[in-house]
Amino acid sequence: MTRDVYEYAVIRVVPRVERGELINAGVLLYCQSRGYLCARVELDAARLRALDPEADADAVRQALGAYELACGEKAGPLAGESLGGRFRWLTAPRSTIVQAGPVHAGLTRDPHTELARLFDKLVRL
Repeated sequence: MTRDVYEYAVIRVVPRVERGELINAGVLLYCQSRGYLCARVELDAARLRALDPEADADAVRQALGAYELACGEKAGPLAGESLGGRFRWLTAPRSTIVQAGPVHAGLTRDPHTELARLFDKLVRL
């Protein structure tokens, strides 16, 4: 079975942008050759409170959920965009509480399994 190129970015929560401290809260993975775009997110509210006791965890969860929604069939304002276009829009640099980190690449036989592996390695403790 052949391996395909994929790109991914860690979805980060930066509760106080001016401090630059962050929590890895998800992974966004795109594999053009497989027509695959998916995000997996999970917020550790205790870690969020450790960085900013006043952070609104529900608002952060909603912002994280927008990444998952943008990858699906009901992608809201991104519905007309190609999967690659959505990935580029989602990984564009921004100075908000929820943001994507740098884009990295790799090879995989199964993008879904790779997303799970990256999520466990980069997000879960």
